[in-house]
Amino acid sequence: MKKILLLSDTHSYLDDRILAYVEEADEVWHAGDIGSLDVTDKIALLKPLRAVYGNIDDHSARATFPLNNRFTLEGVDVWITHIGGYPGKYSPGIRKELIKNPPKLFISGHSHILKVMPDKKLGLLHMNPGAVGKHGFQQVRTMLRFQLNQGNIENLEVIEFKK
Repeated sequence: MKKILLLSDTHSYLDDRILAYVEEADEVWHAGDIGSLDVTDKIALLKPLRAVYGNIDDHSARATFPLNNRFTLEGVDVWITHIGGYPGKYSPGIRKELIKNPPKLFISGHSHILKVMPDKKLGLLHMNPGAVGKHGFQQVRTMLRFQLNQGNIENLEVIEFKK
């Protein structure tokens, strides 16, 4: 069993409240728009980190993290990307691959809108943790935590912070 903290769109912002949740996780996943690599450096000092770069990330983030990160953990096939869309409206650049070879868990960021929804056609679960940074239109900063356990995604929880 692995406890996962999923965040996105930090836009260079990280505070002690977020780091307290990092401490409780087994792994942290970042779905892009990191901003400063200071964010991912601080997280990686505490816990294993998997991340992708987003559209606002500079050459340093793009040299450090991939555009897409696909892996299997605890029997769950996971695909993380920044601009991925959501069921019924996937981004054109990944739609064909998703249809051809869907993961069990598809994660994207970018929209700053928290969204967790199944794609019944493809048999996957889509997650977007919203935005935990202070930059953007969101009124509430959000991230997700959940567990992966022998092929299952369990105990999903939304974490909210006032902007």
